[in-house]
Parts: sequence; C-alpha cells; structure tokens
Amino acid sequence: MIKKLFFLFRKKNEIESLEFDSRKREKILNKIESLVGIKPNKHHFYLKAFTHRSYLEKSKTEIKSNERLEFLGDSILGKITAEFLFKEYPHQEEGFLTKSRSHLVNKHSLEKIGFGLKLHDLIFINDNYLTKDKKKLSNVVADCVEALIAAIYLDMGEKIATEFVIKYVIKPQVDSGDINYDTNYKGQLLEYAHAEKLNQPQYKVLSQEGPQHDKTYVIEVVINECIRGIGKGPNKKIAEQNAAKTALEIAIQDKTKLE
Repeated sequence: MIKKLFFLFRKKNEIESLEFDSRKREKILNKIESLVGIKPNKHHFYLKAFTHRSYLEKSKTEIKSNERLEFLGDSILGKITAEFLFKEYPHQEEGFLTKSRSHLVNKHSLEKIGFGLKLHDLIFINDNYLTKDKKKLSNVVADCVEALIAAIYLDMGEKIATEFVIKYVIKPQVDSGDINYDTNYKGQLLEYAHAEKLNQPQYKVLSQEGPQHDKTYVIEVVINECIRGIGKGPNKKIAEQNAAKTALEIAIQDKTKLE
C-alpha cells in the first residue's frame, strides 16, 4: 500500500513537471542553488512557488499555484523577522519592533527584493493576466518571495530558511538605513514611565565643565525622587538623551521597573 501511494505521489509530480517549460524549470533550480548554496531536493515545492494562479488556466493537468506556500511563507517570514529584531534591538520597545517588522515584510519591500533577485523572469504566469495592469506583476513578485521562503523551509529546513531571509530580506534593508533606529531616548523613557504609572522624568544639571566653546554637561534623570540615570554631552540636549538612554538600559538589563 505504501509503495502504491509513493508511486502515485511520484507520478503526480512527474505529470506536474511536464506542465513547465524545461529551460525555465532548470533556471529556477539553478537560481535556488545560487541563492542558498545548496542543491534543491524537492523540486515540486519550487515549481509551485513560482506558479501564479493564472498559469493554471493554461494547464492540461491539475497543478497547484503558489497560494498555499505564500500563506505559509508569510508566517515564516514574520517569525524570523520578529526574532531578528528582538535579538538585534534589545533596548527597543514593542512599538519600534512592530513598526520595523511591518516595514521589513510589507508587499512593497518584498516586491523590491523580488525584482532585485530577478525572480520575475522565472514566474510561470498567464501573460493575459498582465495585459491590462502591469502593476499586477509587482504583487505577483512579492507573493513569489513569500512562497519561495516556504519552499526553502519545507525542502531544506528552518535554519536555511532563516539564513535566506536574513541575507536577502532583512539585512539589505537594515544596512541601507530603511529601519529608522529610534534615538529619542527621552521620548522612550517618558513612554516607559507612563506605562508603569510613574511620574514624568525630570532632568537636572549636575555640573558643566570646560571653557564656553567646549563645555561638557553632566545631567541626571530623576523619576519618583530616585536617580535613574546620568549622562554627559557637549550640550544639555545630548546629555539629557544620554541620561535617558542609561536609565532605559539599566531598567531593561536588570529587568526592573522604575518604581
């Protein structure tokens, strides 16, 4: 019985493979190997990842589009991105992490990544689908990126899928400055204090040293009559930001609340 099921499964994959242009099929497999450095094993996952639903209209057999893989890839991408941000930005609050994840995985970002990797040349699609609206191709490419992530995950495992996402989706956007790292520590500390139902942070100048043209200010931040952090800077604004940053770092690292 098991042998029969295996034979039917293999036969189905062989029939599906006949529906795809052999040259483009080889290009897809070679592309995957060049991206991850590993030769694909379960070819049918990648063929599905590059198959838009409009292509099914041209099929003589019952093949599947990449919609289910897209669904899975969306979840995998979100998980990997969330874990990356959580580890890389230990002092950032939930709001920053949520906004950054949304930016990294939105359709516009995935579209640019897909075109950058030249995935659009490999997608099986009915050309009639694009005749009236060329913008549709952008959505198709973004969906293909998500489906490809799922295909890699199913074929090669979570480790390789994670490496792929970080290398081609996350790092290029982080390195280009697409993520705006929130350096307004005073604002973050104020939000933290409000969330913990504490008094508003108060900043006091402890000292100012040096000549007029080259002063160094030392400022402390006080919450609920307790000194929470001390910062230095060439002016009051920078010194206050550094004091707030210190207070946040202490609170987070020690896992204590400002109370």
